[in-house]
Amino acid sequence: MSRGSSGGFPVPGLSPLAGMVSTSSSRCMTTAALTTMDSSESVTDVPPRIKFKRLDKTAKHIMQILDKEAVEEVKGQREIPDIKPGYIVQLKVEVPENKRRVSTVKGIVIARRNAGLNTTFRIRRMVAGVGVESLFPLYSPNIKEIKVVDKKKVRRAKLYYLRNKMNALR
Repeated sequence: MSRGSSGGFPVPGLSPLAGMVSTSSSRCMTTAALTTMDSSESVTDVPPRIKFKRLDKTAKHIMQILDKEAVEEVKGQREIPDIKPGYIVQLKVEVPENKRRVSTVKGIVIARRNAGLNTTFRIRRMVAGVGVESLFPLYSPNIKEIKVVDKKKVRRAKLYYLRNKMNALR
């Protein structure tokens, strides 16, 4: 005789295998044991999951980390001095024409925009008596060398007023 779903009482007409399957206590124990083993294995294989409250903030944070790593990589490849408005700098810029040639640019920094890898600075110089402004990315691979020639003391972050002063000097 076999056991049925009634716990330990024999049920006529059921095979011994059917009686074991229908016993709820033995099934729960095996399921719990298998679940415990599976969860411990998955914990070691899969890193813990990070809870995201707002995906846009998390994406921005990841982009900031990548941006910072890219800046550190460029700084490791070549020396980039601290450039501030009022500095007179001399750049060696690679100009992509038919052949790559290196051009020297000397001028005063009138503005700087800090944006991680996209940091730019604006140089104003005189070319043939005409004031010319150029905007350069600080971490550009086309800039081969940056040399600070002189440092002028200024009290402004943007020296756009030099546009009018240089025009008056002509």
